Amino acid sequence: MPKTVILMMVDQLGAKWLEAARDGVVDLPNFDALQAEGVTFDATFTTNPVCSPSRATVFTGMSPSTHGLTETGYDLGTDIPTFPRALQHAGWATGAFGKVHLVALLEDWAADYRPYGFDVVDGTEDTRVGEWLDWVELTHPEHYEAALSTVWMTMAPGLDAYGPDRIDLRARIEAARRTHPGSAGEAYVLPFPPEVSQTAWITDRAIDFLRSVDSDRDLFAHISYVQPHNPFTPPADYVDSVDVAAIPEPAPAEWLDGSVSYYRQERYARPSYDEHDWRRHRQLYFADLAHLDHELGRIRDALREVGRTEDVLLLFTSDHGELLHDHGLLGKWERHYDACIRVPLIIAAPGAEQGRRAQLAELTDIAPTVYDWAGVAPPELPVRRVDGTEETMPMVHGLSLIPQLTDPSAPTRTSVFIQSNNSHVEASPRSWARTVRTERHRYTRHLDGGGEQLFDVRSDPDEQHNLADDPGSADVRRHLADLLTERTALDAFPNSPRQLFRIGTW
Repeated sequence: MPKTVILMMVDQLGAKWLEAARDGVVDLPNFDALQAEGVTFDATFTTNPVCSPSRATVFTGMSPSTHGLTETGYDLGTDIPTFPRALQHAGWATGAFGKVHLVALLEDWAADYRPYGFDVVDGTEDTRVGEWLDWVELTHPEHYEAALSTVWMTMAPGLDAYGPDRIDLRARIEAARRTHPGSAGEAYVLPFPPEVSQTAWITDRAIDFLRSVDSDRDLFAHISYVQPHNPFTPPADYVDSVDVAAIPEPAPAEWLDGSVSYYRQERYARPSYDEHDWRRHRQLYFADLAHLDHELGRIRDALREVGRTEDVLLLFTSDHGELLHDHGLLGKWERHYDACIRVPLIIAAPGAEQGRRAQLAELTDIAPTVYDWAGVAPPELPVRRVDGTEETMPMVHGLSLIPQLTDPSAPTRTSVFIQSNNSHVEASPRSWARTVRTERHRYTRHLDGGGEQLFDVRSDPDEQHNLADDPGSADVRRHLADLLTERTALDAFPNSPRQLFRIGTW
């Protein structure tokens, strides 16, 4: 029987918000069904809370320090092994649909992702220009101007000479925004129906791929949605599905006391919930989840249609979280609060013992899990010893979660390490942060004198009481500071494969 691996990703979904939806905010029946069939890893963390580095980690199983894509603005080298390429070389049919983002968007919004291991790529990313926009013009011309108004990255290259006719698309976008002024800001309702949306287009392309592959061939599909990345833009059909009264209030901005010098910047003069309609933002964010739930149902229906339900590994996750006004903050980056760094991870596979797992996991674990389940050998590094003998060592950093699927007591790691480097706002060590997270504590150091945070997340899940200067927590802080130093130093081990001949030689 052929094997099937489906990796579904969304962008900027914190695990906290998927959990909040189940507290009465919005019904997500297809996510509920997936959870009932699979295993939910409640303590899964991104390695770097921004798109490109975390996605490179997903595909390689390596930390950003090792694969080299440490911040947006870098590309993942095509010489770095990825699990899609390994599956492709083993004869699998491979496809990517939606957001891949292993290349800097402002370098090439129409990047060719086939060298990373995909036979078929139908891409559409944050810019919203390219395949999806062209499809709207061709098949739904009555909605094309409205679609143009939603393009928010007008700094993308080549827009002034776009397509084979080299039209000035930037001018058209600006004109469309004047006609549709509501398509602006951090949150708005899409000015066209759901079937025209970028989200539905991604599902359509993925379903076409599932139907096109011979039923006796192993198949891998990466189905990756841009939403609920900001701007939060659900179709109108889903907005009223959210119970606004049940939306939780933001966690207060405890950093306003000035104890952490990183937050003594002009851009943190006021908490975000004082400047924005946080309730409306959250309503549209949750409405995006309702739309994504519908698309998940379509994918599950398609798998049944093509007979790929018996031997299938289905993984659902996100690249990083979204603060969504918790702590008076929007977005992600170096603000390593729970809503920013903890991501959903649901895995369904034959023989899995359904339920929840409290043990720590991270995005490096996805690649080794796929290698393990698919029966494809993970890449290794060549090592030369002093006596002239040669051997190999593992290349991936993560741990396969397959044992966890069948044995809830299977051991995993005792800590995870999270890094942030230069951001869009500032390219300096002041925007760098390093975090170690254990089952009980989160310890973060903001570099360049930015200060420290220490939270007991068991007794203080909203991270309101910074214990970094608490005399009673001095021993815990010292232990975690030492652990952070060690994890920082060892973050690039196993060694990088970049331009490697042999480890230990000359």
